[in-house]
Amino acid sequence: MTTTDEQPVKDGDPLRALDAAAARAVVDPHAAIEALPWLGDSIDADASDGRFARWGHSTVIDENTGSEVVSADLFRALHDRAGIPATFPVGNAGLLHVYGYLLSTTPTPYGLKRERWLDGALARAYGRAADAFLPWTPPSATGTLLRRVEAAAGALLATGAVHEEPAGDAVGRIAIARRSPTGPAALAYALDRDGERRLITTFPVASPEAVLAAVRSEGPRLRWNATP
Repeated sequence: MTTTDEQPVKDGDPLRALDAAAARAVVDPHAAIEALPWLGDSIDADASDGRFARWGHSTVIDENTGSEVVSADLFRALHDRAGIPATFPVGNAGLLHVYGYLLSTTPTPYGLKRERWLDGALARAYGRAADAFLPWTPPSATGTLLRRVEAAAGALLATGAVHEEPAGDAVGRIAIARRSPTGPAALAYALDRDGERRLITTFPVASPEAVLAAVRSEGPRLRWNATP
């Protein structure tokens, strides 16, 4: 079971509810979303605020494994809740990477996708408290998880991209920084097109130098499951 390094799981802990909902999402994703009031409330709030429009598009077919990290049924349930038209496997990057990953049970070489929001490492890389990205914080208290992630990634990208490259008809921007003396760095990725920026994803990286070396050796392309 997933745990944060600073908040051990106890009976009644919201992490147990998330585990149960993720398991339920395999057979009934609509019920899984309803089982977590904070999740539905967050998606509703972000949709009302137009926040999903600040994110680009992404496929749920992971480029490392070739498998779907969010099922077609969960994909549709999330987009239905957000009121966003989408055709599997390509949907809204914010909805999928932030909320879809919370309910994903598909393993990857880096563990479950939701770990970035739960274990505190990415939050600390951004110079925030370890619990800054915990998803069950009521939206009325500190803003939705999507809002908190957007603020962190947007600020990092605004300080200047570490690497820019052509990405179809857009410009891909990769920014990496480490705000904590130990632990991983935070990577944020966005696409700039026609004067508008669309966030794609953010995640922790152990070695910024290795990531940038790989990016440069591969040459320009859409990255980290981004789509046009």
